Amino acid sequence: MEKSGIDYLRKKLNHHKLRVDARYRYYAMQYFDPSLGITIPPDLYRRFRAILGWTSKSVDSLANRLVFREFTNDDFLVNDIFKLNNPDIFFDSAVLSALIGSCCFVYISPDENGQPRLQVIEANNATGVIDPTTGLLTEGYAVLERDEHDQPLIEAYFLPDTTIYLDRRLDEPYEIENPTGHPLLVPVIHLSDSKRPFGRSRITRAGIYWQQYAQRAMVRSEITAEFYSFPQKYVVGTSQEADALDTWRATISSMLEFTKDEDGDVPKLGQFTTSTMTPFIDQLKMAAAGFAGETGLTMDDLGFVSDNPASVEAIRASHENLRLAGRKAQRSLGAGLLNVAYLSACLRDGVQYRRTQFVNTQPKWEPLFEADANTLTLIGDGAIKLNQAIPGYINGETIRDLTGIKGAELDG
Repeated sequence: MEKSGIDYLRKKLNHHKLRVDARYRYYAMQYFDPSLGITIPPDLYRRFRAILGWTSKSVDSLANRLVFREFTNDDFLVNDIFKLNNPDIFFDSAVLSALIGSCCFVYISPDENGQPRLQVIEANNATGVIDPTTGLLTEGYAVLERDEHDQPLIEAYFLPDTTIYLDRRLDEPYEIENPTGHPLLVPVIHLSDSKRPFGRSRITRAGIYWQQYAQRAMVRSEITAEFYSFPQKYVVGTSQEADALDTWRATISSMLEFTKDEDGDVPKLGQFTTSTMTPFIDQLKMAAAGFAGETGLTMDDLGFVSDNPASVEAIRASHENLRLAGRKAQRSLGAGLLNVAYLSACLRDGVQYRRTQFVNTQPKWEPLFEADANTLTLIGDGAIKLNQAIPGYINGETIRDLTGIKGAELDG
């Protein structure tokens, strides 16, 4: 197969980098919306800058529930590889990066003992040409290190039989042999399909719109609050020869004195009708409802707490869309992690295993929702009845998949 080349992959990465960087800025709550209304001056808009973390909440609410457990039917002992690579940090980092940038990449390299070393690279620093059948890359490119100006310092070009490193501090690139038969850069993709083979971000355009809508409403409400706190007043009928009023004194003073003029006329005081904050609160709630519907969250998740606290079952029912999104993410991310395990085993053993030899190895995830006492009771009753109908149908492993609780191991 003809290769696209490193120049093509550089251009491809630069094309997608801006979009991924914007998603990371939204997640870090550092993105400033430059859009303005027709009545607020730009300097006033910048002074009352609003910050919301709804997009961060949409990512974390799903990422915190995607807890990887292990690989079952581990014929090639791939679980040992992940145990040597800080699994608590590695899996969380891979899942979070994939949810933000639509995918992440795992760079596999041998350590000094020949064991696979796994490093998560964000989507704004790596790309490649994907094989839609296996989910592996036919060639890959990654920026391993950048300088203080965000320019590539160390680059790597991944091929099936070799990995080429380009270091700006060195005169010539150097190569390291790859015995696996596949590029040692593996994509872990969130929600991939035929149209978007590298997946879709959890931070969607609709979610960004609703957050920006809410931010604009908050800016308008904060500016209006200044006039709400100090209503505008007016005086009519003053003499043209009278001294000008000190506006700040007129605002904070508890007593003002106005004398009659030569004709005996008295000035009349008045106050403009103050703006109410109710429309802005309604706008904020509408934005929260739209964002919650887009991301599978509830109004409670976004800070609009209901008066009556919900039970665990009610919370689970209200998060049905989030549960479905989590199931889909587990299937999509699990395929990528299995590819990481496959190539890691090939690199460790120095053998080009066939991909079909890993079909029985399956990724296992913890339940998306932790079981409470009521759920445990219901599952226990159901397990007893099912085992009475079909002896041995429910075992300890099945119960752990449903509850996430690991029972005591029995001897013998």
